[in-house]
Amino acid sequence: MIAAPTKRYDVAVVGAGPAGAACAYWLAEAGHDVVVVEKKHFPRVKTCGDGLTPRSVKQLNDMGLSDDLRKHHRYEGLRSLAFGKTLELKWPTVAGMPDYGYVVTRHDLDHLVASRAVKSGATLLEGHEATTPILRQGLMTGLVATDKDRGATREINARYVVVADGANSRFGRALGTSRDRIRPMGMAIRGYYTSPLHDDPWIESCLDIRDKQGNSLPGYGWIFPVGDGRVNVGIGLLSTFNQWKDVNTTHLLNAYVDSAPSYWGISPETACGPATGGRLPMALAVGPHVGPTHVVVGDAGGAINPFNGEGIAYAYETGRMAAEAVGEALRTGNGMALQGYGDRLQTEYGLYYRVARAFVHVIGKPELMRALVATGMHSRTLMEWVLRIMANLLRPDELGPAEAVYRAVARIAGVLPEAV
Repeated sequence: MIAAPTKRYDVAVVGAGPAGAACAYWLAEAGHDVVVVEKKHFPRVKTCGDGLTPRSVKQLNDMGLSDDLRKHHRYEGLRSLAFGKTLELKWPTVAGMPDYGYVVTRHDLDHLVASRAVKSGATLLEGHEATTPILRQGLMTGLVATDKDRGATREINARYVVVADGANSRFGRALGTSRDRIRPMGMAIRGYYTSPLHDDPWIESCLDIRDKQGNSLPGYGWIFPVGDGRVNVGIGLLSTFNQWKDVNTTHLLNAYVDSAPSYWGISPETACGPATGGRLPMALAVGPHVGPTHVVVGDAGGAINPFNGEGIAYAYETGRMAAEAVGEALRTGNGMALQGYGDRLQTEYGLYYRVARAFVHVIGKPELMRALVATGMHSRTLMEWVLRIMANLLRPDELGPAEAVYRAVARIAGVLPEAV
């Protein structure tokens, strides 16, 4: 039996991860009546690299969480390793952005942001899974949610719904979203290891990944110091590599741990538990992002950056953009205001993600990735520029030149039609 709804909310948010919690926070701050439906109980573990770039830190600071972030491990930039060379690259100075990052486990981070949304007035229903959209006269007017602890089912009515249930987004698929299979997919795995350098001031990325047989693979490995005695160690690959489905990521992670620089002091014996992983839609690959009474945000909309696999910053940003569009619809009574969210996605990310799609098609060929990385590692100036591109910290006037460079490389590789 489905319990009848007791009220009608302004907005129902499906999922309290980064995108959903941020969206709920901004809507609640604006005075709207928001309910967030989250199938897990906080705090909960989530597979992630845990690294927060300056873009993420900016969004968290804007939500009033700067003091909470200071309790976690701060780092200054990226240490890149490849072909026997090492470069330590500080985050650049960009107007409106901090020049540092943090490493915060999703166990702590998601609880922190969800609690901030609640403090601002949002209602959080933990242990509730949104299962079915409620449709009346062809329009979604809410959702059916199951209390996973009690087995009870209830209707939640709302004027608008924000879909933020992550990369696998069952609720989004129920509304007709699907992934554009031409666009890149990421595959990643990570585990925690104890390390004497758990509080190192640099996050580390290895751009020369090899399997047990010594074959180069188009991807990267990371070691992110967490600051609590552990480091987050992982591997990321892209679907533009034609053999990516045949890669055993667990074996690849083990090979990476075995070959990691000795100063980290990591080994299979220092593992804190089994590694976990998943697949990640990128470059706004999932859509449509807007319906008559709903919007799709964060990983549920494939908002992950293909350059570096970063999803948290784009989850916070798309959640905030969605809150602005939904807020306008609520204030004006005009549901067409939701279309502004779709337009904003293209304005903010359209050109950048076109560049990224071309780039990842190029590096999907191991021989081209080796050539590009080997060239870059000989030039600090070039790698500093690459860091800014991959972290999306370019000025607007620099995006055009970046696109021109990668389109030229894509033409050489013969992959431009598929890349754009």
